[in-house]
Amino acid sequence: IGANSLIKAGARIFGETTIGPGCKVGGEVAESILQGWSNKQHDGFLGHAYLGEWVNLGAGTNNSDLKNNYTPVQMTVNGERVDTHSLFVGLFMGDHSKSAIGTQFNTGTVVGPGCNVVTSGFPPRVIPPFTWVVSGKFLKHKFHDFVETATIVKGRRGETLTPGEKELLSRIADKSI
Repeated sequence: IGANSLIKAGARIFGETTIGPGCKVGGEVAESILQGWSNKQHDGFLGHAYLGEWVNLGAGTNNSDLKNNYTPVQMTVNGERVDTHSLFVGLFMGDHSKSAIGTQFNTGTVVGPGCNVVTSGFPPRVIPPFTWVVSGKFLKHKFHDFVETATIVKGRRGETLTPGEKELLSRIADKSI
């Protein structure tokens, strides 16, 4: 557990879980990695998952990490389906992405950086960088709006969005949908 992280009362953290600095964690977390400054404060399950930095999971967000047919999980990596050879694979979510209250992620879902997932039912298993998924529709997130929000988010914790971060994220956004 990293420096200045808050583990909320009643949180259930299992297995080999790593929590970076400045995180806020509640609910159930099993065998997952949360990079710095990410929030999973509320009830809900996060298992065999990876969250980048500055991720925020809305209350009641859950991910599945085991398929109902108990077969190895396949994921999409660089546009190609890859067999993970693992029965347990949860959510992979990039930096500065967010989910709405009650979001339900399927086994092996990949969400790029700069995304906002606001949809009922399971969102798609692959969400490209800088995409808003709203009621099942993909909308391109305007980079200027993203920077404004990221600046506010980091400022709330006494951090700043550096020129290097902006440049990297801009390059990723330029290559997305």
